[in-house]
Amino acid sequence: MSGRDCDIAVVGGGLSGGLIALALARHRPDVSVRLIESGAQLGGNHRWSWFATDLDADGTALMARIRKTEWMDGYDVRFPAHTRHLSSDYRSLASEDFAASLERELVQGTIMVRKQVDGVDAGGATLADGTRITARSVIDCRGFSGGEHLRGGWQVFMGRHVRTAQPHGVSRPVIMDAGVEQVAPSGDGGAYRFVYVLPLGLHDVFVEDTYYADAPSLDRSALSGRIDDYCRANGMDGDPVGFETGVLPVVTGGNFAAFQAAHRTPGVSVAGARGGFMHPLTSYTLPIAVRVALAIARDADLPGEQLSARLESLARHHWRATSFYRQLGRMLFSGAPPQDRYRIFERFYRLPEPLIERFYAGRSTLPDRARVLVGKPPIPIGHGIKALMSPSPRLISPDPHHAKETS
Repeated sequence: MSGRDCDIAVVGGGLSGGLIALALARHRPDVSVRLIESGAQLGGNHRWSWFATDLDADGTALMARIRKTEWMDGYDVRFPAHTRHLSSDYRSLASEDFAASLERELVQGTIMVRKQVDGVDAGGATLADGTRITARSVIDCRGFSGGEHLRGGWQVFMGRHVRTAQPHGVSRPVIMDAGVEQVAPSGDGGAYRFVYVLPLGLHDVFVEDTYYADAPSLDRSALSGRIDDYCRANGMDGDPVGFETGVLPVVTGGNFAAFQAAHRTPGVSVAGARGGFMHPLTSYTLPIAVRVALAIARDADLPGEQLSARLESLARHHWRATSFYRQLGRMLFSGAPPQDRYRIFERFYRLPEPLIERFYAGRSTLPDRARVLVGKPPIPIGHGIKALMSPSPRLISPDPHHAKETS
């Protein structure tokens, strides 16, 4: 007997922490786990979406038994001068279904909710009430905190689940509808605005008003009114069933070594967005969280210090591999005035579909990158070069009451 409460303690029951616990349960059922979450439910109140091509066979298998909404006939994008249907299958997962799947699949006693963690160290986690959870390895997944070390902008949004009296008529997702007025999410800063639409059933639809914004401000009243207007204009009037808001980082640069140092506790592993595991431009986290969870399951026997070093190395590799997307982010935020930023995406969605799939999966090839950058640019070349040379604002985290957990 080790005398410890568990082999691995995962602190933070969001997407990343939950997937780590699930991967361990599937691939290493001999490893005991505690999944510690401060909220009342794992996963919070969020929705995560991804393209089927984002996941490899192992990742697809990990997600297979989780209830989710699936669309097999592709998705649409809409811009002022361009509309297109793309054929990639799309997936979306609601947090309540994620929580229910984890409760069903994890061994009884694994999940600990409403448990505020005061501190972590190489030997375990200390709860606010003084309870000590001891472990061989500790993995910290408590969400993004940028501080002064990373730079960029923000993806600000409000989503609403609407139940309509009559069938809404939307048959497949609309990933970007940028035919809407290009306004800021609040009274300050600029933004690229689009609406995101997911048909969840004949009478159920999820409508999200989204902004690539310079500031992390979120005016709930303004966004709610714009969703009302969009639903009314598109025949989707109905009763609200649920909603979510979020402020996600769009990372365009920074000192990643300093970011890692700021989150480092000796012997403690860091995963999720807190560890830097996110797509820097789209803010998508699920495909990356799946890959990291499976990597942890493969290395589950490593002592805490070695597992921590392994994850830091994976995070550094991810940072280097995603430099192209940070460059594009700088061009988006600094190379074009807010009202013209949609032109960058409008041009992007004229490119070959396999290139777009690899872009979202974070696997753009060198020819892909050249194809994105060459040709008639949507912004003046001089502005683009200036944007690449200019530092972005620091990603100081917004009010936690307004921020969406990204891990």
